[in-house]
Amino acid sequence: MQGTPSRTHNRRAKVVAKPRGRGSGRGRSGRYRALALASVVLYSYGLAGQGVGSAFAQYGSQRAEMVDLIVAYGVQDSATLAAMRSIPRHEFVPAQYRTRAYRDSPLPIGYGQTISQPYIVAFMTEILQTKPGMKVLEVGTGSGYQAAVLARIGCEVYTVEIFEALADRARWRLRSLGFRNVTVRRADGHFGWEEEAPFDAIIVTAAAGYIPPALIEQLKPGGRMVIPVGSVYGVQNLILIDKDEAGELRTRNVLPVAFVPMLKGLR
Repeated sequence: MQGTPSRTHNRRAKVVAKPRGRGSGRGRSGRYRALALASVVLYSYGLAGQGVGSAFAQYGSQRAEMVDLIVAYGVQDSATLAAMRSIPRHEFVPAQYRTRAYRDSPLPIGYGQTISQPYIVAFMTEILQTKPGMKVLEVGTGSGYQAAVLARIGCEVYTVEIFEALADRARWRLRSLGFRNVTVRRADGHFGWEEEAPFDAIIVTAAAGYIPPALIEQLKPGGRMVIPVGSVYGVQNLILIDKDEAGELRTRNVLPVAFVPMLKGLR
């Protein structure tokens, strides 16, 4: 778990979450509790030289243990769990952190950014209720791991990243791992991806002071969005937004969190 000073520098959500009590299983707010902290470590990124196939087998038992822990925390969606069982998370982290790739914690990926905690990736994916064939916008590509999970489920993923270097690396990594249903773009996520709208679902990985109007507009009627909203130094909540067929919005607070800010302007 990282210290609070990092919150002023790292925009991507790093939630260290634990299940809350013995809830009945009928309400997310009653089953989960999260304390989100971010890391502020600047490292050079490098991929290990070993082959993907051999490394995949090498880390297989660790990946299974990671998913077992996510299940213990309450995630139940079979498609999400299957995706995370099959994706080599170690390929999305710098070489020096590969031995820690399957711990339930964030890890630095450079530029003050991190790959998110596996549990929060699973939780946010589950509550989006994604299905094969859905068109999904992700704001905050980072390492590309969240996009890979959505793509493995069968979604057509459009993901935007404000840091050029991270966008380039994620694009290369996803292609090298065979993900052909992910399109990466360097862009300011506040504006979404108008040319590809509307989207069946939108997932945002940084705290916004408000819900960007462009994202609401680009969400298809009947669609769903998950986004952390609130002050960097105050209360934040993970918000789930449903847009009905008439375009009316219904919002729910899902988890109390502490995300770093959603940045503006290309980097």
